[in-house]
Formats: sequence, structure tokens, C-alpha cells
Amino acid sequence: MASSVQILLVGGTADGQTITVELDSNGRPPLTHHHLGPGGLAEAQIYELETAREEAREWHYRWTGPAV
Repeated sequence: MASSVQILLVGGTADGQTITVELDSNGRPPLTHHHLGPGGLAEAQIYELETAREEAREWHYRWTGPAV
């Protein structure tokens, strides 16, 4: 069974929210997250993974802008 982790979203319209993502076979989350807006993919926001503390395996997703 794949393990999962909660990750904080930083910036953008979803600032401060957390999401649950599955970790890959190396114990890392996906490199990006597409946060859907009220209009679905048409209003999606892109977040990229950043390491908060490598030794503690802590991450957050930083907002990079709209998907379109």
C-alpha cells in the first residue's frame, strides 16, 4: 500500500490549505500539484514542490501561477 502525506499550499488562492498526496516508491510526493478552481481545470492553479527541511522530509507546494 502506498503511503501518503499532507502538504501545505503556499501562495495563490489556496494559500494555507493542505492536501493529501501519495508518495512514490522513493518516498517523495509529486513534483507539481494542479489545484482546481471553481471552474475546474479552466481555473486551475499550479503549485511546485519545495523542500522545507530535507533532513526531516518536510515539503510544501509553492504557487507558481494559473494553469492557462
